[in-house]
Amino acid sequence: MPIYEYRCDQCQKTFECLVFGSETPSCPTCNNENIQRVMSACGFVSKSGSGQTVSRSAGASSCSGCTSGSCGSCGH
Repeated sequence: MPIYEYRCDQCQKTFECLVFGSETPSCPTCNNENIQRVMSACGFVSKSGSGQTVSRSAGASSCSGCTSGSCGSCGH
């Protein structure tokens, strides 16, 4: 049961929704069913066995030139 991020075509609100099976979510603000799933950055931090931070997700990146959502594609 993944959590997806959506943007409403009518009110432009961005929201997250837990999706069960093939159900179609609707906007929690205006109840519109015309929504688009958007790319969202993961929010995790990997740590080594010693507790030191090894890597961060794309959402924690400080790269301002990358719009792809994945630092692997721009090389930074």
